[in-house]
Amino acid sequence: MSSETARPRAATIHDVAAAAGLSRGTVSRVINGEPYVSPEARAAVESAIVQVGYVPNTAARNLKTKRSGAIALVVHEPHSLFLEDPNIGAILLGTNSVLSQADYQLVTLIIDSPRDSDRVAEYLKGGFVDGVIIISARVQDPIGRAVAAIGIPAAFVGHPPGIEGIAYVGIDNVAAARAITERLLATGRRRVGMIASALDRDSGRDRLAGFREATGDLFDPELVVEFPLYSHSAGIEGMRQLLERAPDIEGVFAASDAIAAGALDVLRDAGRAVPADVGVVGFDDSAWALRCQPALSTVHQPAAGLGEAAARLVLDQIARAEIETGGTILDTSIVWRMSA
Repeated sequence: MSSETARPRAATIHDVAAAAGLSRGTVSRVINGEPYVSPEARAAVESAIVQVGYVPNTAARNLKTKRSGAIALVVHEPHSLFLEDPNIGAILLGTNSVLSQADYQLVTLIIDSPRDSDRVAEYLKGGFVDGVIIISARVQDPIGRAVAAIGIPAAFVGHPPGIEGIAYVGIDNVAAARAITERLLATGRRRVGMIASALDRDSGRDRLAGFREATGDLFDPELVVEFPLYSHSAGIEGMRQLLERAPDIEGVFAASDAIAAGALDVLRDAGRAVPADVGVVGFDDSAWALRCQPALSTVHQPAAGLGEAAARLVLDQIARAEIETGGTILDTSIVWRMSA
């Protein structure tokens, strides 16, 4: 006699049909969400599923429907910034809320190196996901080009230049940066610099463009420092450089709230009062903005809304079996606090 405990037999669709008193075909239509089933039959099947403990075979259903039931969220950022940037988390949660309602699984893929790009591109070609959402894409981003070539339903959060054939959802970074810089200048400051970042993508490039438009004749290229990532460390180093170049600097536009937080740390250590000596503004209205001392004046962008809109774009393409290439722009607003 075996000492091993026998595994219980898994309930099958035939068990559900027997318990419901209906045909296997009717049960199959209910499980697969197909129409042409009466409310009474649907209720009987749902009750029988609970009664017999039936668990649908997702793999088999995916083979039949030729869908995976999963959407990939591709994040083109280093691991350290993925954990540091609350905007990424908000986009992820917004995306997941929409996909969850549609019974889709979110698969997060992080690109931290060229090797990751190649690996993720091969994964996407394999049919493991039904659609793709890409955030933080660079100019001529290899993943974006690979997705466009595959022809899978997709959406960018942002609008990277040089890549066509993919829908996008974003904000008007130029207008938002111009508006907050104009508000900073309206406080009477004239020696205003910028800690720019991520100029290899549309958001960073456009925020610098908006700053230049707002400053006009006051623009001084010596008062602009550039860094590759929207990071707290960029704010620390950037503010140090600006103080060395212009000890009389009166205002700073930081390309993100994380950068602004780093700049505020340096100003405090240097004995410069904010906002009395230097006014500081950021961009995002993320958790960083309220952690700052004083609280940060910034641009509010709807990070969760961007994720939600991108998810809807992809689901709509899947439902219509058509690839969309248009864009959706969401509104931003200025949140004025004590830092300026």
